[in-house]
Amino acid sequence: MTDTPRTIAVLGGAGGIGRALVSLLAAQGDRVIVLDLPASLERHPVGDAQIALDATDEASVTAGMETLACLCPGGLQGFVHLAGWNSEIRPLAETPAAYFDEIVEGNLRSVFLATKAAAPLLAESGSMVLCSSGLGRFIRPGFGPYGASKAAVIALMQTFALELAPRVRVNAVGPGAVDTAFLRGGTGRSDESGPNVLDLERHRAGTPLGRVAEPLDIAGPIRFLLGEDAGFITGQVLWVNGGIYMP
Repeated sequence: MTDTPRTIAVLGGAGGIGRALVSLLAAQGDRVIVLDLPASLERHPVGDAQIALDATDEASVTAGMETLACLCPGGLQGFVHLAGWNSEIRPLAETPAAYFDEIVEGNLRSVFLATKAAAPLLAESGSMVLCSSGLGRFIRPGFGPYGASKAAVIALMQTFALELAPRVRVNAVGPGAVDTAFLRGGTGRSDESGPNVLDLERHRAGTPLGRVAEPLDIAGPIRFLLGEDAGFITGQVLWVNGGIYMP
């Protein structure tokens, strides 16, 4: 339990990693407000309060953050952005521009819009955690748009870290593959029962720790970055991938 209960907002909190994080934070006494797509919240209504929004739409983000401000007049102690998606693996030369734009919008523009809007709500010594990906630095064929957008998330995170210091810390996690609905169409974007877009057996075989990550593997490091033990960490990426990528 935390000595003083905090209010943490988790965008994408109805997804697999998000639900694990909400559970961890609630268990230590935090109040958690979840922001996500309406369909995601309907399927997984987690947290102490829920706010429906589309993180790619500026008007929706603005309205959602206004609601969030009303729910936490004393400010937030933490904000986490987990929303994002990727549904295809194909060479860049075969990638339609429309798909590229959708991936950049969902994984980069949404981070810009939501982090910018959430920043004024963070109280002194607050913490933000964004979600990049190992693919943002460990480039692999077939993931061009997704990898590019996640690499750009790191640049955004580090810029926010500099511009919001010393009032707010901003860091990111960089997961490898995680066994969630993200690999089967995405929470709120599908019925979560589609085939995996990734060969999990091949991924497991190539991972030094010999398995695919579960949501709690990522939620724990996010909890750390939100907490006092990470009080002198900002502008950093915490890679969580079982050793498959070692920068």
